[in-house]
Amino acid sequence: MKNSLATIHPFSKFIFSLFIILASFLIVFIIGIVIGIPLFNLSFAELPSVITNYSDPNNLKFLKYLQTIQAIGLFIIPAFIIGYFFHQKPLHYLKFNPIGFYAVVLVIFIMISALPAINFFAMLNSKMQLPAFLSELENWMRQKESSAQALTEAFLKMDSMGSLWFNIFMIGILPAVGEELIFRGVIQRLFAEWTKNIHWGIFIAAFLFSFMHLQFYGFIPRMILGILFGYLFYVSGSIWIPILAHFINNAMAVVFYYFYTDQVSEEIDTIGASDGSYGYLFVSVILLSLFFYSFYLHYQKKRVTS
Repeated sequence: MKNSLATIHPFSKFIFSLFIILASFLIVFIIGIVIGIPLFNLSFAELPSVITNYSDPNNLKFLKYLQTIQAIGLFIIPAFIIGYFFHQKPLHYLKFNPIGFYAVVLVIFIMISALPAINFFAMLNSKMQLPAFLSELENWMRQKESSAQALTEAFLKMDSMGSLWFNIFMIGILPAVGEELIFRGVIQRLFAEWTKNIHWGIFIAAFLFSFMHLQFYGFIPRMILGILFGYLFYVSGSIWIPILAHFINNAMAVVFYYFYTDQVSEEIDTIGASDGSYGYLFVSVILLSLFFYSFYLHYQKKRVTS
C-alpha cells in the first residue's frame, strides 16, 4: 500500500491530499475537543461563548490549545501521511534536505529586507473597496478581518517569558512547519507537476495559502510572502528554507510585541506602509533582490560543486 498512489495524475493526488487533510483535521480536532473540555473544566454548552470571549484568561488558554491542535491536525500530520502514500521515502518527498549556515544567514536578511515591501502592499490591500452591489460581501470580509485581528491581539498579549515561548511555538514554529509542508511541500509540487510549470505551481500554492487564512484585507501581502517562500523552496530544494523564512516572519511579530511597547510595535508594522514611503519600498525591493540573487548563486554553486 505504501507509495501506491505515486503514479496517479496530479489532480487525483490533489483530491486525495484534500481528503487526507480534512479527515486528519476532523479526527484530531474531535479528539482534541474531547480531551480539552475536561482539561479546561468546560462543558459542550459553553463552547460557543468560549470561542468568542477573549477577555477570560481560561478561555484564551483553551483557544491557544485549539490553535495548536488545529495546526497539528490540519497541516503537520496530513503532510507526512501524504508523503507516505506518494513516495517510498516520505521525508525525501517532502524534501527535508540539510541546509548550511550561509543559507540561513541569507534567509534572515531576505526576510528583514522584505518587511517594508510587505507592509506597503498590506497598506494598499487594507484600502480595498468593493463595488456597491457587493456591499454585503465587503461587510462580511471586514467582519472576518476584525475577528481575526481581535484574536491575534488577544494571543499576542504576553505577561511572562513562558507565554512568550509558547507563542513562539504556537505562532512561529507550528504554522511555519505545518503550512510550509502542505503548501510548498505538497500543493506547490502537485500543481507544478499538473501544469508542467514551476512558476504556475508557486503562484497557485501562494494563492491557496493566502486564501486559506480568510483574511482578505491582508490577502495580497500574504500571497506575496507565499510566492517568496515558494521560490526559496524551489531554488534551495529544501523544505527547511521556507520553514525558516516563515518562522522568521511570524516570530518577529511575537518578539516585538513582547519586548517593545504597542507604539513601537505599530511603528515596525508601518515601516514602508504609507502613501509617501516609496523610498522604503525602493530600498526594500533592491535589498531583497540582491539578497535573493546571492541566495540563488549560492545554490547554483552548490549544484555545480556536487
